[in-house]
This record gives sequence, structure tokens and C-alpha cells, in this order.
Amino acid sequence: MIRSLFFDIDGTLCSLKTHEIPLSTVKALEQAKSKGVKVFISTGRPIQIITNLKAIEHLIDGYITTNGAYCFVNGDVVRCTPIGKTDVKVMLDDADKYDYPCIVAGDRGLAVYGNHKETVDRVFREELNVDNIDMKKPAADIIAGNVLQITSFFPASHEQALMAQTTGSGSARWHPEFTDITSVEADKGKGLEAMAAHLGLDIAETMAFGDGGNDISIIRKAGIGVAMGNAGEDVKAAADYITASVDDDGVMKALLHHAVI
Repeated sequence: MIRSLFFDIDGTLCSLKTHEIPLSTVKALEQAKSKGVKVFISTGRPIQIITNLKAIEHLIDGYITTNGAYCFVNGDVVRCTPIGKTDVKVMLDDADKYDYPCIVAGDRGLAVYGNHKETVDRVFREELNVDNIDMKKPAADIIAGNVLQITSFFPASHEQALMAQTTGSGSARWHPEFTDITSVEADKGKGLEAMAAHLGLDIAETMAFGDGGNDISIIRKAGIGVAMGNAGEDVKAAADYITASVDDDGVMKALLHHAVI
């Protein structure tokens, strides 16, 4: 029996076409909650830019954010796993050397580092409908604190060379133009383990939904891992079940198939 649900946001809960949660998904989660099933978010987004969940905010029991680097329930921090300072310097030096921007997220907020901020604006505002990033905010203060995630705008071909220079960081790409870099101790699967330990959840009774490469760890860890129909082939290969796309009522169909609702 499934008692807890974990959802990625972009491409899973929220359509990448409309930037909204389909009504079928909202109704399905309301039905699940009415049966006592808990609902959790599992996203690569830092908390500062989780802006598209208004339709279901009242249903959410807890959050795995920044790919598992920062997890919380009702304001209580369950897990906080920053990137090592040496690795932060390696990544930002690389951004300077190869002239690409990064979004740096930490316990002091979020800022854009480097040039080409129009790239960040285009991808996040136009494609992902995130319109609350302050492009003028200095990144120095964020870097001085605990850095939880660095979202670096470079192609996949550059990834291996950069990550080989780090000692304790991992990369989780879910978009062709950028990747999310966190501590190797932070991924969504580890976030699920932390939430289960904190709340007394049975992982065998969890179901996790996702569509991107950063969802693979939690899809593998959950009792039932569900790949959306719009997911990449690597995500589908890791899943126990493949549902329809986010725009074709995929969440509702999966919950019906597994008798959660």
C-alpha cells in the first residue's frame, strides 16, 4: 500500500507548456490526501524559486529541494548538505575561465554569478516561468555562506572535465542548457531517506514521480518509481512504471493504476 507520494515539479507536476499543474493532477492529489496519503515535493529548484505550486500548496506535507541538499517539514530542517568550499571555488573559477553564468543557491539566498545573465533570464523566465530572480543581486554574500547548489550553464560535453576537478560534488542534468551541481551527499534519493527517517515513513510504501535525470535516484529508491511519459529514456529505464505525459493526465493515471485513488 502506498502511503506517501513524492513529486518532481517541472515536467512532472507542472506542464512545461502551460507552466501550470493540470486540473486532473490537482483533483488526484486531493483524493489521495482524503485517503490519508502524504504528499511531498522533490525538486531541483531552490526554495526561493518554487513559485508554481499555489494550486496544491495546502496539500503538501514536506519538501526535498535543491536536489536533496535542503529538505524541510513545517519549517523544520530535515537535511542541509552544502557543497565543500574548495569545490565551490573550482566551479566558479571554471565559470570565469569559460565565461558562462551560474545560479548560486545557499542558506543566504540565491543570486546569478558571471556574465550572460540574459541566458539565465531566457531559460528560467521564458522556458520555466520563473520571474523572481534578482539579476542585480551580488553573488558574493551567497558564496560566503553555505552553498547548497550551483546551477551551471554549460553543455553536457563540458561536464565530465569539470566534475573531474571536484572532490565531493555531483552533477544532475535535467535541461540541455544547464546542470545542477550539489554535494555528492545530496540527491533526491538521499532526500527521500532523510524524510523517511525523520517522519517514520516506510520507504516500501512510497511512490516517486519524475521526468529528468535528477529524478533517477529517487525513482530507484522509492517503493514504486514512476517515470512520466515525457521523461528521458534513462529515467524510464530506471522506473518501475511508465505513465502518460504530464499533459496527458500522467499523475492521475498512475495513481489510478496503482489503486492510490
